[in-house]
Amino acid sequence: MFALKGKNAHPRGVKPVSSGSAAVLGRFRIVLPKFLRKPVRVFSRMVEGEVSIPNHVGTIGAVAFLALTGAYGAILGGHAPEVVKVTTSTFGFAIEDVKVVGNKETSEIDVLGALGLDGETSLVGLSAADAQKAVAGLPWVETVDVFKVYPNTIQISIHERTAVAVWQNGSELSVIDADGRVIVPFSGGRSAALPLIIGAGADKQAKLLLAQMAAFPQIAGEVKAYARVGDRRWDLLLKNGVTLMLPEYRIDEALADIAGMDRKAGLLSRDIASVDMRLTDRVVVKLTPDAMVQRVEYLKARDKAPKRSEKRI
Repeated sequence: MFALKGKNAHPRGVKPVSSGSAAVLGRFRIVLPKFLRKPVRVFSRMVEGEVSIPNHVGTIGAVAFLALTGAYGAILGGHAPEVVKVTTSTFGFAIEDVKVVGNKETSEIDVLGALGLDGETSLVGLSAADAQKAVAGLPWVETVDVFKVYPNTIQISIHERTAVAVWQNGSELSVIDADGRVIVPFSGGRSAALPLIIGAGADKQAKLLLAQMAAFPQIAGEVKAYARVGDRRWDLLLKNGVTLMLPEYRIDEALADIAGMDRKAGLLSRDIASVDMRLTDRVVVKLTPDAMVQRVEYLKARDKAPKRSEKRI
């Protein structure tokens, strides 16, 4: 609050104010608020020449004013990111090195494409969260961490999804993970060594079946494909053309029986078309057409043998 006092009037206990803390107006003296007294004193000294202004203060102030004006205009016009990128890259913060670790199926070119770097992208202006989201969208990427290493390096740490099988659904072939999720379309390469599963529902049940097959490597090594039948049970198609028809339940018991018969009698190496394990009380073995012809001829010859013996007697 301003107070007007007479030129020579001073209340008891109040000291007269200095010329820098008050302004003289006629016979009255204006008493300034406390927070204005120091600026007024400095300004009065500058006017009286007691304070010297350094050289180039005006130039620096004008440049600062223009810079602030330009920054304000860039913000209003939505060009702030470009301004930050140009400014920071000029001062040596442009991204010059991208280190990608943990990737086997994901190429570095794909990572760079996801990041959208243009050679002038600033490490300061780069959003680590946005970069993480962009790289996480790549097909093989399960999780990803993005680290900004100043002044000019970005490090991408990738944990990829694990492919367990190639899934044939109709005419489409896809590489899937343990949860049955499609990773990428099948294109050969290293994925050609993966087990082939066929049919609707095979993608969701493959994990359990392959875990059970791991206990019978002598059978798994002879399987060419696993076919899902009616989304209820599996047929194992062997490389030699034999089909193992597994039951809906107790798959491990059926596989153990097949492995035992193969060890004792060489079941899987015989001239057979299929082994049906769907019935709990019997095993049905179907011969190939050639083997069936041979068996019929064998049975005929066996039946004729007693008659020949009778004639001789």
